[in-house]
Amino acid sequence: MRDRTARYALLPLRIFLGVTFVYAGLDKLTDSAFLSASGPGSIGELMHGVRDTSAVPALVDLALKAPVGFAVALAVGELLVGLGVLAGLLTRIAATGGALISLSLWLTVSWAVSPYYYGNDLAYLMAWLPLILAGAPYLSLDGLLRSRRSRRTA
Repeated sequence: MRDRTARYALLPLRIFLGVTFVYAGLDKLTDSAFLSASGPGSIGELMHGVRDTSAVPALVDLALKAPVGFAVALAVGELLVGLGVLAGLLTRIAATGGALISLSLWLTVSWAVSPYYYGNDLAYLMAWLPLILAGAPYLSLDGLLRSRRSRRTA
């Protein structure tokens, strides 16, 4: 029983992060206010609001050069990361993408949150690390592909 539990220990984390990132991506893609360069609830307003308090203002300035394009890229990135992790396809790569998204959000949007543990982006960044290290060997397309490859070589 202990071995089986250990084998599937990362599955709840995988499901949580996958569903959360799919939801976040879809939420952004379907929110016309967010996908605007300016106005209440827009990516532009958000980026202008965090620019002076972020750890890397140059990153915010880069996003402000094309705020709508940045918003679409962020949303599509979240969606692809979430789907990849849920399916367990190229899981380590998808988790690395999720970690990079979380890192960039922590350094920009959540940086000024005090105390630091109130900001969720740092926690998401840390949550991606086990999936980067271990991947998704069970209940995943990665595991299925690995077992098919091993049968062919045997």
